[in-house]
Amino acid sequence: MPELPEVEVTRLSFAGRITGAKVVSAHLGKALRWPLGCRVTQLTGRFVQGVRRRGKYLLIDLDGGLLLVHLGMSGSLQFADHLPAAGSHDHFEMVTSRGSLRLKDPRRFGAVVYVDSEDAPMACKLLGKLGMEPLSESFEVGQFQAQLKRRKAAIKQVLLAGDVVVGVGNIYASEALFWAGIRPTLSAARLTRARAAKLHAAIRDVLTRAVAKGGSTLRNFSSASGVNGHFQFETMVYARAGQPCRACGAPIKTLRQGQRSTFYCPKCQT
Repeated sequence: MPELPEVEVTRLSFAGRITGAKVVSAHLGKALRWPLGCRVTQLTGRFVQGVRRRGKYLLIDLDGGLLLVHLGMSGSLQFADHLPAAGSHDHFEMVTSRGSLRLKDPRRFGAVVYVDSEDAPMACKLLGKLGMEPLSESFEVGQFQAQLKRRKAAIKQVLLAGDVVVGVGNIYASEALFWAGIRPTLSAARLTRARAAKLHAAIRDVLTRAVAKGGSTLRNFSSASGVNGHFQFETMVYARAGQPCRACGAPIKTLRQGQRSTFYCPKCQT
């Protein structure tokens, strides 16, 4: 599943090029997770004012309303002057005066939703309960620790839930916990302020480095320009079960948490 770095890399790869473009036409393929929310022809003639990100959602601001785009489990965006004929996994395309934006999503868990504003009921449903943005100034360590103190669940599960801090998916939660030296099964409420501060810094650092590396391409992720990510080549624990820890040499272990695989070093993380 594309996580926050992949979504941010996607945004950066086309936001500058599409901003200011006029929508010439738009087309829908097979149904996605939620309905579009308007007739697809209503997008024609709109102007793109910018592209933002909230968690794993891309917000494409139009001169009237906005599109909320989620990549789901297997989705990716393409943006180019000319795209080949749409295939069976291409489910949304917006042709603009500066190029065509297309959503490819084999599993169709993604979504493109039009709303009049961020105050619209559907926007509030999708965005209203999202936690702090980890790469923004609003991600403050004191508030982060205060939120963790209210959670008895395992810290890895709390990070994945997305209502404390948003967008820290499976790969980056495992990596951040390694760098913070925290066992993924530890109750979030048991983290001291000092350990919460280390985790706070590790989350920001891991996500920043992942964005700089173009995200992680584990199966088929690429940016809207078709560029693969490379962060997967420098993970410390993720997908390295049985291999020696790069820091201490102990074998990396794995366990299941909430039906997701967690990777950790039994010596470095306590």
